Amino acid sequence: MAKALIIIDMQKDFVTGPLGTKEAQAMLPRLLKKLDAIVAEGAVDLIFTQDTHADNYLDTQEGRNLPVPHCIKKSDGWQIVPELQKFTQRAKAVVEKKSFGSTRLPSLIKPYEVVEFAGVCTDICVISNALLIKAFYPEQRVQIDAACCAGSTPEAHRKALDVMANCQCKIINDD
Repeated sequence: MAKALIIIDMQKDFVTGPLGTKEAQAMLPRLLKKLDAIVAEGAVDLIFTQDTHADNYLDTQEGRNLPVPHCIKKSDGWQIVPELQKFTQRAKAVVEKKSFGSTRLPSLIKPYEVVEFAGVCTDICVISNALLIKAFYPEQRVQIDAACCAGSTPEAHRKALDVMANCQCKIINDD
């Protein structure tokens, strides 16, 4: 079975930086363990996304609604967290995205039978990309690893998982 794991925005600014959460920090060891197992098996392709903004972030619609500069291209906070950087070398792609969803992802996941999502934030970028894939490919098997995602809050994480389940995404590892 051809499978891709899409790791959404596991960047310093979303884990330990200005938009980081204790939930993202607590989830990171689970994601690291999952990626170690995947690499050992070699049966799953990895795709990373990077939230990517320019210096004029605060002048954008997103910046006016979320006035916290983050993931400014080439900044320290834009980088994938150090624990996961070794996996980017093995990834099929590292996709920069200017907004919540990546318009490039649909073309990258076409050959896969299953597309799984992990990363942050469940209630913003994970849900945006999962539903984007479902919109492009309604029959695509999309699953979300709940244990390897973290939302902006625990409540927002739970609500996003419920919405994705309602949109026929399979939620796995949901304790």
